[in-house]
Amino acid sequence: MTGLRRRTYEILEAAKEDDPVSRVVDCILIVLIALNVFAVVLESVETMRVSYGTAFGLFEKISLAIFTVEYLLRVWSSVEREGLIRGHPLWGRLRYMRTPMVLLDLIVIAPVYLVFFTSIDLRFLRVLRLLRIFRLTRYASSMRLLMEVLRQEAANIGAALFILMMIAVFSASVVYLVEADIQPDKFGSVPDALWWAVITMTSIGYGDVVPVTPWGKVFGSLIGIVSVGLVALPTGLLASGFSQALHRRRQEFEDLIGDILADGKITTEDNAILHEARDRLGLGDREAAAVLKAARHRLRHMMTHCPHCGEAIEPEVVIPPRFQ
Repeated sequence: MTGLRRRTYEILEAAKEDDPVSRVVDCILIVLIALNVFAVVLESVETMRVSYGTAFGLFEKISLAIFTVEYLLRVWSSVEREGLIRGHPLWGRLRYMRTPMVLLDLIVIAPVYLVFFTSIDLRFLRVLRLLRIFRLTRYASSMRLLMEVLRQEAANIGAALFILMMIAVFSASVVYLVEADIQPDKFGSVPDALWWAVITMTSIGYGDVVPVTPWGKVFGSLIGIVSVGLVALPTGLLASGFSQALHRRRQEFEDLIGDILADGKITTEDNAILHEARDRLGLGDREAAAVLKAARHRLRHMMTHCPHCGEAIEPEVVIPPRFQ
C-alpha cells in the first residue's frame, strides 16, 4: 500500500520529466480543465444550452467524477511529501488540504455537491465552474511565478491599494460637496460620487458622470493628474517583483552550475540535477543553455592552472545536448 501511495504521489504531485505516466496524466487534466472552461462559456449561450443541454450535463458529471477522484488521491498520497508529516498522518493531510492550490481544487468541485443538500442558483454554480481555469496554475511555471510574486509583494501592494482607496474616498467626498446641489441625480451621495472618483483615477473616463461646476472641474483635473502615478504603484511593484524573482531564479541556477562545474565536467547525474533545477525554477532550454555557456566561458578564463600540480590546463566543459 505504501508503494502504491508513493507512486500515486509521484504521478500527481512530484512530476518528473522522465516519467511518461505523470506527463500523460498532467496532459489529460490540463485538457479536461480547458474543455470544462470552454463548455461553461458555450453553455452561457441560450441556443447552445437548449440544443446541447444534455451533453453539457453528462460532460459535467464525468468531469466532476474525475476531479473528485483526483482530489481524493492527492489528499491520500500527500503524506509522501517531505516535511509534511509531523505526528499522525491525518494532521499532515489536513495541513495539505489547507494549502492554496488544494483549497482551489475543493472550491471548484464542492458547490456542485451542495445541490443535494440545499437550493442554490444554478447560474451561480456555472460561474464557479469557471474557477477551474485557475487550476492550470499548477502546471504553468509562469503562473506559479506570478503567485509567488503576489505572495512576496502582498504587503507592499496592499499598502498601495489602501492609499488609493483613501484618495478615492477623499475625492468622492470633495466632489460630492461641490456637485451635489447642481447634479443631485449623479452626485447625490458619496457612494454615487465614488464611481466618478474611481473612473477618473484609473484614467478610464467613461464620461457618463462629469463635474460641471468650476471648482468641480478644477478638482477633477487635479485628481486626474495626481492619480496617474498613484494608480501605477501596484503595477510597478508587481513588475519589480517579477524582475527580482526572475533574477533570483537565474542566480540560483548559475550558483548550481558553478558548484557542478567545479571539476570542469557535467556527469550524467549532474545533468539530471540540472534538468530538475531548470524545471523547478521555470527556466527555458534557451535560457539554461545561455547560463551554461556563460559559465563555461568564465571557467576557461579562471581555471588556467591545476591547483595541485600547477600545470597549465584547458578545462573541458561538456554541455548537455538538450541545453545546446
